[in-house]
Amino acid sequence: MSTALIIVGHGSTLNPDSSTPTHAHADEIRRRGIFDEVWCAFWKEEPSMREILYMVESSTVFIVPNFISEGYFTREVLPRELQLEGPVTQIRGKTVYYCDPVGIHRGMTRLLLKRADQVAANVPRDQTTLIIVGHGTSLNEQSRKAIESQVEFIREGRHGFAEVLDAYMEEAPFVAKWHEMSNARNVVVVPFFIADGLHSYQDIPVLLGLEAAPTVAASQNDVFRHNPHELHGRSLYYSSAIGTEELMADVILDQVEDCRNRHGLPSMTPSGSIEHPLSRSEFTIGQIRISPLHDGSWAMHHVEDTQKTAALTLFYSPIDARAISLYDDSGGFRKLKTAPSLRHGWRLELGSDDDLALALNFFYPAALGLWRHWQNRSLNPVHLRETLGRQTGMYRFSNAISDEQAQRMIVCECDPETHCLRRITWRLNSEQPLAELPPEKLPPDKFSEDSVPLICVEACTHVVSVARELARKAAGGTASTSAP
Repeated sequence: MSTALIIVGHGSTLNPDSSTPTHAHADEIRRRGIFDEVWCAFWKEEPSMREILYMVESSTVFIVPNFISEGYFTREVLPRELQLEGPVTQIRGKTVYYCDPVGIHRGMTRLLLKRADQVAANVPRDQTTLIIVGHGTSLNEQSRKAIESQVEFIREGRHGFAEVLDAYMEEAPFVAKWHEMSNARNVVVVPFFIADGLHSYQDIPVLLGLEAAPTVAASQNDVFRHNPHELHGRSLYYSSAIGTEELMADVILDQVEDCRNRHGLPSMTPSGSIEHPLSRSEFTIGQIRISPLHDGSWAMHHVEDTQKTAALTLFYSPIDARAISLYDDSGGFRKLKTAPSLRHGWRLELGSDDDLALALNFFYPAALGLWRHWQNRSLNPVHLRETLGRQTGMYRFSNAISDEQAQRMIVCECDPETHCLRRITWRLNSEQPLAELPPEKLPPDKFSEDSVPLICVEACTHVVSVARELARKAAGGTASTSAP
């Protein structure tokens, strides 16, 4: 029985570090060889949750939400987007098991203690206040439950801290009042977040008084913060987000094991039966040219660098593909992987079909799976009105866009010259096709081994966000400038 693990994260189109921990934990689990396949999916990045199962070949799939709390996202958004019917769902011949989110596992206590000791090495616990910080919101009573549970576990475990407190960004007790809440000379603050994104690396440092204004993303900051910071007569130690801890990979596996035991499933052993349907001939996909080498390995580079082989920087790991795809030639963050802005100047040499498939899914997530299902006529495109109609929260207004606005929006926002290389398979609705799309935005009529097109099965989060802004403007509202 072949098995796959899908780790689902939030992701971001604003911050390049949001998905990094999720990918890092997937890399570690993949290295251990427990599953036949290990993939990531995201709410605000690629591959989307509606695309991910098209990538999976295995018959048994475990899905672990890489989320801190059990609330709106894990109970509503993820099941809806993944088309889950409950703890166990049959989808296109696969048995899918939905596991608990990582943040509620008891193993998180061990990670918090380790992180506190790392950030304040050799500082006596009995002279230290540990503050665990979350987002907090009055809209979701579950948002703080995971943090409150960890505070209780650490207190009851008598781990030696002078105080163990919880604090939040948007509700009391507020993290900005840390110096009023705590009494010990040393204060260790650990953000209970999955990634060093906008909150843990930009917002909370301002609330603590470490920065006067939000800084750039963690990976783009040349000078890492140094501990301790002397503020309000205290030594303040600030940690990176708990989700960046390497041991999170073990928590993810623990959640799979708990799920397996609940359902009485046998122990897992990789079947080794996964094969990637790759031709041994040279082919192009998006802005990448791929060539088989005489020893059975592969080489890939930007299509416009074919005559510049000697001047290209060499890479040899499929994980390098993720780093290459992150920024364009000018250093700008590529929020859409299928944008026609892939950077130049690199050559990636890979030793196996598995490595090539992994690298391609970093460059163009789900592209091979979507193309295979389109060829087999097993792809189920989701029409625009259906996509907009299932939006909730701040994006529920997106479906108020008119048909005329929607048609113009798609022509503009999906333009292959400036925005996206994908070929659209969906319609405006079940009755009405999209109008005025150029030929390069439509799926090809014939299959070719020389070229693999990038297939779009559903409007992306960027299109949903633009639809919301257009609908709000048409209704006379004040449109937000925030990206999805």
